Amino acid sequence: MSTVGRTTVAAPSTAPGVLSWPRARETARRAGLRPLPGVGVPLAEALGCTLAEPLGALTDLPAFDTSAMDGWAVAGPGPWRVAGRVLAGRAEPAPLADGTAVEIATGAQLPAGATAVLRREHGRTDGALLHDRGPRPLTTGQDVRPRGQECRRGEELLPSGTPVGPAVLGLAAACGHDRLPVHRRPKVQLLVLGDELLISGVPGPGLVRDALGPLLPPWLRAAGAEPAEVRYVRDDFDLLLDALRHSAADLVVTTGGTAAGPVDFLHRALAEAGARLLVDGVAARPGHPMLLAELPGGRHLVGLPGNPLAAVAAMVTLVLPLLHACSGRAAGAPALAPAATALPGHPTDTRLQPVRRSAEGVLPLAFDGPAMLRGLARAEALAVVPPGGAAAGETVELLEVP
Repeated sequence: MSTVGRTTVAAPSTAPGVLSWPRARETARRAGLRPLPGVGVPLAEALGCTLAEPLGALTDLPAFDTSAMDGWAVAGPGPWRVAGRVLAGRAEPAPLADGTAVEIATGAQLPAGATAVLRREHGRTDGALLHDRGPRPLTTGQDVRPRGQECRRGEELLPSGTPVGPAVLGLAAACGHDRLPVHRRPKVQLLVLGDELLISGVPGPGLVRDALGPLLPPWLRAAGAEPAEVRYVRDDFDLLLDALRHSAADLVVTTGGTAAGPVDFLHRALAEAGARLLVDGVAARPGHPMLLAELPGGRHLVGLPGNPLAAVAAMVTLVLPLLHACSGRAAGAPALAPAATALPGHPTDTRLQPVRRSAEGVLPLAFDGPAMLRGLARAEALAVVPPGGAAAGETVELLEVP
């Protein structure tokens, strides 16, 4: 049994105690180390997913010798007799004999026998003859993209675990792929808790406008998840328990109810649902009363504090590492930057500070209280400030904000 400040309730499991920020983040990552199954999806649906298999080339790239410039494909030394034109997307051009040239467009297939491409700005025609007027003599292979310059058929281009961004889609298409093998997107259910929340209009006495319903789903999508429609749950134990028991999501994310207030029912609901606490409090500011639990069936729940910036701190601490792991994303090296000025810290806890970049390093932003979003809205990253703070010039880790 554990006392949570209002009544005595059964704990979901032996509480792990307040964890350090690095340990909490690693616990969340390990909780997700059972990547979701791989599926094949069309390129248009793969953005934001993670490769479940290495990306291999289905063709040489380029698939044939091509011109890198608009100009003339030439054979042998000049001057050359111009004998026609080659455009991109046309049938294979006729071979070139020594001393001849054809006008050619960027990306067009180079005729057999061509030895170089003379740029348009370097050529001058005199009747039927083409002369090289470039600053340096034309060399063999100049401005030619040879077949297989970028990759050869069957070559591995990207490892599994690579997030699929726009450049990955472009590379896959260039190499002949119509579909990509990716891990299934984690399904996330966001439960926004509280009687005091408005979802539209200007707040009135005793009411506040919900900021997390609009803020969190785009962030979840950017992390490769598939968020369901936001569900609002009143301050009612039975309603919360019902929502936890009947969610089919891989990850349930709640906002509010993680502390010990008179209507903070989350711990009690987790106990009733048979959950196992993995994280119950983190030595981080803001966001200290965040939690992570394993639900029956291997699913997970992350409880975010109700204050907006505190919820964001819990998002980057627990939600994102878990989502990246179950999406199969490889853990990358941390982003680091010097502090342009001293970054004040908490005496014992890690502080997550909204910052912007400058030529000298990162600078802290004002309006960084747990209930504030004004600083975050201007932030380019969150700096991980160690207990005690970071001196000017000291290197700190940066967590990107979408």
